[in-house]
Amino acid sequence: MENLLFGISIGGLVSLIPALPLVGAILNGFIALLCRSRKRPVPKPLVSVIGVMMPLLAFAVAVYLFSIAKDPATGFTTAPLWNWFSIGDLSVPVAFKVDRLSLIMCLIVTGVGSLIHIYSIGYMAHDHGYARYFSYLNLFLFAMLVLVLGGNLPLLFVGWEGVGLCSYLLIGFWFENPAKAKAGKKAFIVNRIGDFGFLLGMFLIYSHLSAKGLHAAGGLLSFDVLEQYKADLFLIATPVCLLLFLGATGKSAQIPLYVWLPDAMAGPTPVSALIHAATMVTAGIYMIARMHFLYTLSPVAMEVVAVVGISTAFFAGLIALLQDDIKKVLAYSTVSQLGYMVFAVGTGAFAAGIFHLMTHAFFKACLFLGAGSVIHAMGGEQNIWKMGGLRQKMPITFYTFAVSVFAIAGIFPFAGFFSKDAILWQGFATGHTVLWAVGFITSGLTASYMFRLFSAVFLGKPRDMEKYRHAHESPPSMTIPLIVLGILAVVGGWIGIPVSLKGGDHFFEWLAPIFAYEEFFSKLESRGHGLELLLTIATFLWVLHLGLIANVLYSQKLGRMQAMADKFASVYQLIYNKFYVDEIYQFLVIRPIGFISEKVFWKFGDQKVIDSLMVEGTAETVGLAGRTLALLQNGMIQTYALLFAIGAIAFVGYFIL
Repeated sequence: MENLLFGISIGGLVSLIPALPLVGAILNGFIALLCRSRKRPVPKPLVSVIGVMMPLLAFAVAVYLFSIAKDPATGFTTAPLWNWFSIGDLSVPVAFKVDRLSLIMCLIVTGVGSLIHIYSIGYMAHDHGYARYFSYLNLFLFAMLVLVLGGNLPLLFVGWEGVGLCSYLLIGFWFENPAKAKAGKKAFIVNRIGDFGFLLGMFLIYSHLSAKGLHAAGGLLSFDVLEQYKADLFLIATPVCLLLFLGATGKSAQIPLYVWLPDAMAGPTPVSALIHAATMVTAGIYMIARMHFLYTLSPVAMEVVAVVGISTAFFAGLIALLQDDIKKVLAYSTVSQLGYMVFAVGTGAFAAGIFHLMTHAFFKACLFLGAGSVIHAMGGEQNIWKMGGLRQKMPITFYTFAVSVFAIAGIFPFAGFFSKDAILWQGFATGHTVLWAVGFITSGLTASYMFRLFSAVFLGKPRDMEKYRHAHESPPSMTIPLIVLGILAVVGGWIGIPVSLKGGDHFFEWLAPIFAYEEFFSKLESRGHGLELLLTIATFLWVLHLGLIANVLYSQKLGRMQAMADKFASVYQLIYNKFYVDEIYQFLVIRPIGFISEKVFWKFGDQKVIDSLMVEGTAETVGLAGRTLALLQNGMIQTYALLFAIGAIAFVGYFIL
């Protein structure tokens, strides 16, 4: 390949993007182990430099590749670094897919990820697991980059499982606390359920293509090869897409596997920002977009994806309305926004889904880091009803949080306005009017719970004067990332301004060649820009109206809201307790499995059959045989001679007869 930077080929540069965070993870992991074994304090400046510089360098490489890519519309797959494994006609090389989609994802992951790493320097400054934390964080970034750059399904799955492992390590980072360790375990186990579906989908693809006698130099599971053979996958498109989507419901927290994500708040706040904004939860949306050529073959699968997505958005939005924990509100907000993205890719609006994925990374990372700044200032307090009036104490956090609230609510001209409007309009234009209506209502819920959160935390009067007096703005290592993300929350959507608002739809034009959008765009054009503008205005007025109402009620008239909660106590408790989904899972799934595991597999199978019968029983049998034979060992020569004679006669008799 052509040498580009310092004599490194483009394939080498692409490899550097995931390799740099991996080096950081290894170095900081070694430092953590060395300091622990020698009982020495961790050199935090060195750990910080390694932990932050590696993601920043990866971001710089991604920016450079993005700038020199002359025509990556169709993309290319790099030459294999090595052949991972070959079994029969199945060959899986380690090669990376480089196109407009993967480059955008690399910029989001490394860019937002780097800002979260910088923020972590201040937030985790006094944690005794400082080096271990940065090692895990770098490893997380490495796994996500392997996922988005992988040139075939097995390599994508390595990154897919890697982010699952790292989420377990980071959510349960403070594992000394049983509740936090349990949350990490819950995330790991729930994701394994979805991953099982992903594996079955891969196996079905390979077995089907192999049975047809098809072969390819890049391996049958390479994305380039799969797109080439998509006509041969038509008959199995629906089951394969549904199985892969099961994996996506786990990673991207959709019904019914969303329950791990709110509990992921047990980890450090920067971890929550990384998982919820730029990495793990976006994996399912990216996978569907990457496999768009297969999903478009199955209208049934696409409809399932769209329905599950918008149902999740509405359901999680309802729950977020009444949560009291600042991070739990943002967690259910993430589930809801992911539902919008899944709805988008389910309607065929793949670029709109990726567009919202990008803007969401900006404003949600800012919201989580802002929440971390508030928690840091309030001495670890997370209950929003013990806050209030923090605007004066934390001006930078206040303004950056405010613009991010406007962005997620869909207020013009902030980033979320353009991406969410694109999803709703394209859903409506493709004939999903009922689902559009649910999405329209959900956008109002988003504005309500976000302005409720904002008003309760920053406006009104302080509710805990002791903590308020000690509140202060965060250090520059935390506020600088907030400022950068706040700016992106304002302007990050301007590259996707639609034609109806006199824009150029640049983001969609950029991704259009990947998704073969000619037919899709013609369907949108047939609806006319007038209708699009009308729906845009209606949505804007809807969210602005509900946002202002929530702002007034929760900053000035809390008594009314309490009276309403008392009046509709049963409904309030149902939503406040998250529709008792965790309790239902506990009763229907976890307890029966626990009972069978304990009573059948452990008490009976393990203890009675394996331990008592096979292990202890075998020992008892051998012991009894030994004691029986010992009776013959009496030291009398006559007895030994008699036994020898009997044995000789039996031996001869056997051959004669």
